[in-house]
Amino acid sequence: MAQPTAVALGDATVGFRLADGRVYTAVEKANLSVAHGEFVAIVGPTGCGKSTLLNVAAGLLKPVSGAVRIFDKPLAGLNRDAGYLFQADALFPWKTAIDNVAIGLEIKGTPRAAALERAQKWLTSVGLGAFANRYPHMLSGGQRKRVGLAQVLIRDPKILLMDEPFGPLDAQTRQIMGNLLLELWTADRKAVLFVTHDLEEAIALADRVVIMSAGPGARIIGDWRIALPRPRDISEIRMEKDFHALHREIWGVLKDEVMKGYAQTSQAGAA
Repeated sequence: MAQPTAVALGDATVGFRLADGRVYTAVEKANLSVAHGEFVAIVGPTGCGKSTLLNVAAGLLKPVSGAVRIFDKPLAGLNRDAGYLFQADALFPWKTAIDNVAIGLEIKGTPRAAALERAQKWLTSVGLGAFANRYPHMLSGGQRKRVGLAQVLIRDPKILLMDEPFGPLDAQTRQIMGNLLLELWTADRKAVLFVTHDLEEAIALADRVVIMSAGPGARIIGDWRIALPRPRDISEIRMEKDFHALHREIWGVLKDEVMKGYAQTSQAGAA
């Protein structure tokens, strides 16, 4: 029996009302599906609405038209099947790493002892088993991202929404985090919708790479299946001939949209 589609956007259009009363159309008629266990990356120019699509899938934004279905059911309100990892840290600075991870269970009624036991296991799984009692300010950027990942995954969401989660990190730490994410994903195969500005990162991680046009009224203009073998190592896969061929092909489309987005930003700044 076929698995239901984890996320399906049908002709989803998203607009925002401006201060002067006009409506700005951020995304227009977006059609996107993410299968159960599939890793899909979204790439596009700055301001094209990549994060907007994540927020629609999360139930944080409601399209002005079109449909949003989660596991073949219409989405009404927040998407309770999804976990969201933001670009900025979402850790409580006054809580230790283990308390930050455990809180997702505690607020759902899990006894504290049981929540802490599971939190410790997740910290160990992301390589921070010995850092349980450290506060966020005592952790590096990469370590905080690991805590954030454990914080989301401990709740066992069926869908993982990731908005440039590794963007602030240095190149080496991004590769380490990418490999960690792939290792955890391979073990559980959640549906993943991953937003990034980095085309190389998208190709290295994903089963499919989706390209969005420059806004306003951004559309999905390309969808590439990434037929690179798994398991993958982020640093090694980028050396492969097929990787470079895919990068050239996708960049040929993405480059024009990036330049359009840059021109629009420059014009707005000069206005």
